[in-house]
Amino acid sequence: MNMADAKRVLETALICSQQPLPLRDMRSLFNESLGADTLKNLLEDLSNDWASKGVELVIVASGWRFQSRPEMREYLDRLHPEKPPRYTRATLETLAIIAYRQPVTRGDMEDIRGVTINSLLIKQLEDRGWVEVIGHREAAGRPALYATTRQFLDDLGLQSLDQLPLLESVTNQSGVFGALVESADDSVVAPSSEDLLVSDATLQLDIPLETANPQTRPPLNGFSE
Repeated sequence: MNMADAKRVLETALICSQQPLPLRDMRSLFNESLGADTLKNLLEDLSNDWASKGVELVIVASGWRFQSRPEMREYLDRLHPEKPPRYTRATLETLAIIAYRQPVTRGDMEDIRGVTINSLLIKQLEDRGWVEVIGHREAAGRPALYATTRQFLDDLGLQSLDQLPLLESVTNQSGVFGALVESADDSVVAPSSEDLLVSDATLQLDIPLETANPQTRPPLNGFSE
């Protein structure tokens, strides 16, 4: 297969895939006949091919994908006028603690926040696919250790946790998620009732259910298998 045909196959796979494609999956398209360096060159060519279009090729934690550019958002929003999910300040602060201090136990989170954390709050983050249990601390009761997932990074358009702003206070850390998702692609399905947490102190966040921040675009040669 020549490189022009290989690029067309790769482009088709990326457009049709519902999830980001890692390099190992791309290699399987060609029965492992193309190496990682060749694929990266093809991806760079594809990125250049789409440079003047309303869609761009980006890399996130799970791999590569096409998504709309930031300047397209105001138009795409008209297709989905539904209100985005609403998350309480407590939810955001808990998510921030896990993201910035991981791995952490529920007790760690409560010590940092200074209040008891409702188990339903953590379950909401787990059900959303943003946090998961990665082990247990060797202490009395062996409490679960929580960390963020690749889905969390993908939804925020990040390739790694290193791209989170360096902030010290929990309030600032929770606020950074609001800033990140303000520019996120909002062309997604409406949230279900399970995604909503009703509270007098809710914060409305444009966190997309399946897409990521189109403004975050790591270098094309910076992704490994």
